[in-house]
Amino acid sequence: MDKIKVGILGSTGSVGQRYVNMLKDHPWFEVRALSASSASVGKKYREASKWVLDVDMPTSAAEMSVIAADGNALRKEGVELVFSALPSDVAKVVEKEIVDGGFTVVADTSAHRMDADVPLLIPEVNSQHLEALTKQRQKKKGIIVTGPNCTTIGLAMSLKPIQQEYGLRRVLVSTMQALSGAGFFGVPSMAIVDNLIPYIRNEEEKVASELLKILGDYHGEFKNSNIKVGASCHRVAVLDGHTEAVFLETSRAASPEDVASSMKAFKGEPQILKLPSAPTVPIIVRGEPDRPQPRLDRLSGTPERAKGMATVVGRIRREEALENGIKYIVLSHNTIRGAAGNAILIAELLKAKGMI
Repeated sequence: MDKIKVGILGSTGSVGQRYVNMLKDHPWFEVRALSASSASVGKKYREASKWVLDVDMPTSAAEMSVIAADGNALRKEGVELVFSALPSDVAKVVEKEIVDGGFTVVADTSAHRMDADVPLLIPEVNSQHLEALTKQRQKKKGIIVTGPNCTTIGLAMSLKPIQQEYGLRRVLVSTMQALSGAGFFGVPSMAIVDNLIPYIRNEEEKVASELLKILGDYHGEFKNSNIKVGASCHRVAVLDGHTEAVFLETSRAASPEDVASSMKAFKGEPQILKLPSAPTVPIIVRGEPDRPQPRLDRLSGTPERAKGMATVVGRIRREEALENGIKYIVLSHNTIRGAAGNAILIAELLKAKGMI
């Protein structure tokens, strides 16, 4: 089988590096182009990229020359599918230009997440939203699908089986977000050592608006869910892995055991289709009183390619202060499942459905 030739925009950043690492030896995709800012264009990737992952840079990428984030440059390399990890202010313009050039774009940026015709996708949760691509194709040369904020993904994954089985009226979440979510240069060490920062710009608004779109319906247009959502977001001194304390009200009464059972039984299209990057079990439920923990659980999942792709839930219990109240802890790897891994899974789903 001929592999689909892909390009990565923003390839030198921390999320871009995740793409490079996760796509090496991928059975369906072959990296043919690495793009970055104009300061990096023409350099070898090993020179342009300050590699921050705890695995070696793939040799196949190290000697590639960095190219401009430009449709003509991508086309010259034979690229068919583009992954975008650009800064959002840059992505707003560049992603539109790439789509207008006829490419399929899977974006991990916030630039087009809330556009009226763009699916905001977690493949296990709302794959039916890909129906929106029919409208896109009527007015665009290419297509674009986006992934949610890294904070939203683990939360939405954990909520979907509860929504299906018992309905949701209200969701409150307090997040403890890893440093890598802000990028390599995002939080100075003197600001976070011996500290917690109880503010992440625009994060709380993103969690609420994105969650309502993801858990809503699509019938010719997106209709947001009517769940009431409240969020408080905080940066903590953890390298990788966003941990969230979730409090919710179900529409129909459910015990903690009911909720745990629904999560354990949950499967989505990636599991049904056995996509290469899909975790065999999308939600891992732990019974220990002190789990999940980022250092112990952020790389949970099998097979090897899918490590870090599962959402891990623990401490499921009643919340007496809420009607039909349930509370639990959810953990997801923010640069794998919360970013590059989710986008790669989206691309695999598009291929499996014959959309690319």
